[in-house]
Amino acid sequence: MYVFLCIVSFISVFPLYWMVSAATNKSVDVTRGRLIPGTYLTENFKNLVNSQNIGRALGNSFKYAIILTLVSLVICSLAGYGFEIFHDKGKDIVMNIILLAMMVPFVATLIPLFQMFSKAGWLNSTIGFILPTLSTPFLIMMFRQSARSFPHDIIEAARIDGLSELRIFFQMFIPTMKSTYAAAMTITFMNAWNSYLWPKVIMTDEKSMTMPMVVANLTQGYVTDYGMLMLAVLICTLPTAVIFFCLQKSFAEGITGAVK
Repeated sequence: MYVFLCIVSFISVFPLYWMVSAATNKSVDVTRGRLIPGTYLTENFKNLVNSQNIGRALGNSFKYAIILTLVSLVICSLAGYGFEIFHDKGKDIVMNIILLAMMVPFVATLIPLFQMFSKAGWLNSTIGFILPTLSTPFLIMMFRQSARSFPHDIIEAARIDGLSELRIFFQMFIPTMKSTYAAAMTITFMNAWNSYLWPKVIMTDEKSMTMPMVVANLTQGYVTDYGMLMLAVLICTLPTAVIFFCLQKSFAEGITGAVK
């Protein structure tokens, strides 16, 4: 069993190692399948900076992902809290309709969304990036499931003491559900950071490009510099990897609590 787990772990980690190794080698060495780290990291970085505006793309990705994550957590948690705490049959029907929306692929709404946002003048804007994914059925469902484990006696006691519903939510519910918020933050940030299709459609200006768009641009053309490409992929991967490793314990607890 341990031998099998070691083999599976090696297979899982090997692509990450190969990505780091390829980022330090020349394009020719990458195509030849060299697995040993090289000394071409500085040159790959210089070529990448000269060919693409990495700083601006990183700034855009961080801005869009952070804003979307913060606003989405507030909206989805409020919705999930309201669906469960103020529960009735009508809200169950609305929740079922929201869950049915998960079956509709995003590409089916891509053209209507683009037409609407174009007429509204939201192309190349932050609101144009975040609005379609601001509230997702999955996050609402996850927060609703977490709200079921929140003690209703505490809510009744808080109401008797004169606390408003918003104060109960912000001062009592949010601190209690830290693990759920950590899991939701990880999922939302990773989805926003790795988003490519919608930004490619809505961001028509080069000044609004994100990191996934920059990586895609490096594959276009007659010749692809694989060393520079893998370095860009490595830079694009680091923020999400750092966030996940920092919040992995809370992420696991939040997902487990949501399922329960």
